[in-house]
Amino acid sequence: MVTTLARIALATGVSLDVAVAGASGRPAMIFLHGFPESHRTWRHQLPEFARDHFVVAPDQRGYAASDKPPAVGDYAPDRIVADLIALADALDIGRFTLVGHDWGGAVAWLAALHHPDRVERLVICNAPHPLVFQRSLFDDPDQRAASQYVTRFRDTSLDRGLVGAGLERFFTTGFARFVTRTIAGEDKAAYLAEWASPGAMTAMLNWYRASPIIVPAPGETPGRPAWLDGPFPPVTQPTLVVWGMQDQALLPVQLSGLGQHVPDLTVVEVDAGHFVPWEAPDAVNRAIRGWIATHPVPAPAPR
Repeated sequence: MVTTLARIALATGVSLDVAVAGASGRPAMIFLHGFPESHRTWRHQLPEFARDHFVVAPDQRGYAASDKPPAVGDYAPDRIVADLIALADALDIGRFTLVGHDWGGAVAWLAALHHPDRVERLVICNAPHPLVFQRSLFDDPDQRAASQYVTRFRDTSLDRGLVGAGLERFFTTGFARFVTRTIAGEDKAAYLAEWASPGAMTAMLNWYRASPIIVPAPGETPGRPAWLDGPFPPVTQPTLVVWGMQDQALLPVQLSGLGQHVPDLTVVEVDAGHFVPWEAPDAVNRAIRGWIATHPVPAPAPR
């Protein structure tokens, strides 16, 4: 199945590079990558699901050659969710299955909560539910320790070193150490080329800077937001969570109590690290295939 890369201007004011494959009349699946990747996150999923779906995978704002607005606020979660809905509109997609990993998964959780009229089914790969994650940063010392990289990424002085040889250092110390297998050759070259796009590293890191998530320092006792212990809306869509259990950044505590917030939940645990879509692609594809078979959707209706 041939995947093509199109440039699509969105009503939100940004243009994104978007990988598409499959027939547009089939049920749609939109795939959202995370940091520090691109649509290539899904290189093993797009051909598989394009066999019977219309698959769409954008390079989200700030990534690769997609537009990179200059302000930190341009990367606030509501802006990214708006891009998703605008992309679906631009492709005449009404309801769709939404698949997200890492930051793409964070966007997917929010989109499912705020746009149940558009998100029909939800697939999450190693991306924490917003309430479960924020609670864990207050209540679980191990997750708090594992998330201290977020504070480092929010330091804007970091950006000055992320050019030239600095990108190679970031690959080794800030990325590869979270991966359970060696990345070399064409794959490594693709990462370095995407990160070298002017303004890309700052734009990608601005996702962390624009996020309202609170990451207390180890041993700190900050004021606890009231919403952490109050009512929280449920995710009403059928939801599959595929979790690489060797993830060193997002620990298995993210699965604890998740069913309280997602009534129609299926969890599949995979022996892989954080980048489970390509660290264990066969397991991920089997999990999604099996789940889709038991959660069918009506034929798509164009908008």
